[in-house]
Amino acid sequence: MPEIESVDQYIQSHPRWSEILLELRKLLNSTVLKETIKWGGPVYTLDGKNLVGIGSFKNHSALWFFQGALLQDNINLLINAQEGKTKALRQIRFEEGSKLDKQELLKYIDETISLHKMGKKIKPDLKKGIFIPSELSDFFE
Repeated sequence: MPEIESVDQYIQSHPRWSEILLELRKLLNSTVLKETIKWGGPVYTLDGKNLVGIGSFKNHSALWFFQGALLQDNINLLINAQEGKTKALRQIRFEEGSKLDKQELLKYIDETISLHKMGKKIKPDLKKGIFIPSELSDFFE
């Protein structure tokens, strides 16, 4: 698979989800967020910080929030994709035929921007320590 260099290229490479991706892109580009490509997918940043991303998968497309655990989720849309592993990241999934409630999504996006401007973020728990496999440790020695 060729390296993705633009959001247009990303959307074209996911024709099944292109309609939803285009709507999400338009919504995100209506805000102060800056569009970029990171890890082969569209990511929207502010002050150089990753705030929101969009992506497509086999059975769904998603809008994810890098600090989503901080968001007020009054209608239970936010999902932790890897329960027990993912601390801050949350996503809203869209299946085929899903209709976007743009006003509701914009509330989440605006809240994300506001939290960023207030300096709110979930920080990693450094007290846990980092596990270094013996093979890696031996290699560095």
